[in-house]
Order: sequence, then structure tokens, then C-alpha cells
Amino acid sequence: MSLNWIHRLGLSLVMFVMLFSTAQAETVKLAVTDLVGLEELQREFGAFKDTLSEATGYDIEFQPVTNRTAAVEALRFNKVDFVLTGPAEYVVMQKRAKAKIVAGFSRPDYFAVIIAMAEGPYNNVGSLKNTKIGLGSVGSTSKHLGPIQALADAGLNPSKDVETVHTKIPILWQSLKKGDVSAIGINHLKFLSLRDKEMKKGGLQPGAFRVIARGPDLPNDVLMAGNHVSDKMLKTMREAFVTHSDQLVAAILTGEDNQKYSGMRFITGVKDSDYNYVRSMYATAGYPEYSDFIGD
Repeated sequence: MSLNWIHRLGLSLVMFVMLFSTAQAETVKLAVTDLVGLEELQREFGAFKDTLSEATGYDIEFQPVTNRTAAVEALRFNKVDFVLTGPAEYVVMQKRAKAKIVAGFSRPDYFAVIIAMAEGPYNNVGSLKNTKIGLGSVGSTSKHLGPIQALADAGLNPSKDVETVHTKIPILWQSLKKGDVSAIGINHLKFLSLRDKEMKKGGLQPGAFRVIARGPDLPNDVLMAGNHVSDKMLKTMREAFVTHSDQLVAAILTGEDNQKYSGMRFITGVKDSDYNYVRSMYATAGYPEYSDFIGD
């Protein structure tokens, strides 16, 4: 047997193994609920997807979804395998699709705050009774559900004791300064960002605003797996977040809108019960079954 023939045989075996391995790579579909369109997904999470593919050996592909309802239906009918979503979306998806938690994506300083003007008459939640309060988008964890739960936790009934209005955050901010609303409820980091921009533009100083209530730190954003995903795949994905944590965090932070995850870590010990506070929010909002998305 010639050396050239052995060499050719060896090369053929290597190529066969490579082709076989490629053919065996499982393709999985990944969706992100607050992003619409493949271009936006690729811009924000492209590096994360590629890094996760390398870490798991799976061929991960984006599956764009038009909204949260489309995402949960895709999970129910096995059209998507994994969905990255927020706490408010999780409780509905878990109930309707029996989806499983892969890992939590922690967001430092992720909690809701109630803001009033420092020179105004509102210095606690009780003083807001019979006034108008501005909130962000309907169904948002930190701009709607979180703030109304913070009011409820402080003894106010959001559906009876105050009038709530929903609008976009820039309008919300202007409404607070003009006195069109007595207070606003938003995400803490969004408040800090708005306050800093206000000061840099020569507007009001930070001391012009007062935090009169805050909720607890909100549960993590979560990567969910469809009920059809095997335990083996679930284990592989979880292990990837442990062994490749630094690389995956760095990949997420390449997205401009993903800076909300700055300082994050992956939490693999997340339990369904961690989201009971969110279920309380749905009940406070008048949706105690938490089986439908508010605002869709």
C-alpha cells in the first residue's frame, strides 16, 4: 500500500468526518420579542447568535416575529425553538405554551419608579390620589405594569384612585415638566437617562425631580425554550451560558439598544416562582388570568 494512497485515504476520512459533522449540526430558531425584522435582529443580536452557535454547536437562525402574540403562537406550534423576552411576556408565554426557562438575562438597576417634580405638592404616593399619572407603553413591564404595582404596593388603587394615561416617553417627560400630569411611572435607568439629557441641554437640574416611590428589582429577561425542545438541547444551551459567559455578554453588548444589559450576568438558576410578582402586576392591571398580552 503506497504512502500516497494512505495519504489520500486519510484526507478522505477527514473530509467525510467534517461533512458528517456539518450534516449533523441541528438547526434551531431564535426569536426576540421586542425586535421586528431580520435586519434589526441581526444588528442587535447577530454577534450573540454567532457566539452562541459556536458555543453550542447548533446552527442558530433568527426567526423574526411581528409581536408577542406571534412569538407565543410560534412556540406553541414548534415554529420557533427559543425566544428571548421580558418578564411580562414570560408569564403569558409560560402559561400558553408551557415554555421552559433556559437562562435569565439580568439587568442591573431594572426597576420601576414614580417621579414627581420636587417643587410640587406630591411627595408620597398617597398625595397622588385623584390626580393624573402618565405611564409608558401599555403592557410594558417597567413602564406600565411595574409602576402601577408600585402604586398598589404603597396603598393606592391604580384603577380607582388615579387617572392613568399612556404615551411615548419623550412626551411623558414633557408632560411632567409642564404639569399636565402629577407624576410619571417609568424605568429607573430611563429616568436617569432623561434627567442627564435634560441637564446637558441646559434644562432643569437633577434636583428638580423627586422619586416618590420605587418597586423592587424586576425579574430577569429570560431566554425560553419551547416545550418541544429536548432536555439534551436545553442542557447544552444552559451549559453554554456558564462556560462561555464572558464571550456571550460581550457579544450582546455590541448592539446599541442592548446597552440596557451593561453590567449583566446570566442566571441559570431562575425559577418560575421568581415571576410571581409579575403575575401580581397583571392582577393589579385587571388581568388576573395573565393569559393574554395587555396592549396587543
